[in-house]
Amino acid sequence: MPHNHDHSHGASCADESHVHDHDHSHESPDAPADNLFARIDHPNVVALNCEAHQPAKILKAWHQRMDESIAIESDADDQMILRVPFTGVVKLKSVLIKAGPGEQTPTRVALYVNDEGLDFDDVAAKPSTQEFEMVQSRDVGEYQVKAAKFSNVTCVTLFFPAAQGADTINLYYVGFMGTWTESKKEPIVAVFETQANLSDHEKIQGMDGAMQSPPT
Repeated sequence: MPHNHDHSHGASCADESHVHDHDHSHESPDAPADNLFARIDHPNVVALNCEAHQPAKILKAWHQRMDESIAIESDADDQMILRVPFTGVVKLKSVLIKAGPGEQTPTRVALYVNDEGLDFDDVAAKPSTQEFEMVQSRDVGEYQVKAAKFSNVTCVTLFFPAAQGADTINLYYVGFMGTWTESKKEPIVAVFETQANLSDHEKIQGMDGAMQSPPT
């Protein structure tokens, strides 16, 4: 059934780079060496169908990963797209996600590499690079990606297609593990719409492609 979308809160949201309570250039002292928090281009993180104005706030430093006082929630229905650019080239090892609680946990997450402009119409037609089923948990889940497909990443898009029973999805934390190298060319400045038009967005009923469960 298509959802009737109410976009009074705005269908897309971008981080306001001047409103921050921490320094993105430094990670927590106890963070793993391959944590990529400091390599995320925080001001240019974008979320579609998100009611928050600062989606980058869930891309937290390591010591904040369990903090449930900071979260973002989907707006018109239980789908969300989160687009995360990096400040260089990343060889991605895994994606870390803390979601929920309970039925607000997404059913799965689909990852797309270096597709900066993906919207809901695109993810309906384009095969994902890799996708995972998600389990309900209060812990941070680690989803290990296929190294060959994530060896030259400048941007990763996460698509959450549905909640596990709730009307919306809720995300507390998203993080990345891997290695970073400085870009050898001039950076490309991507300009995203501040108000994406999702009036034609119909809820996607299924996703093609193999699904993988996170390692136990």
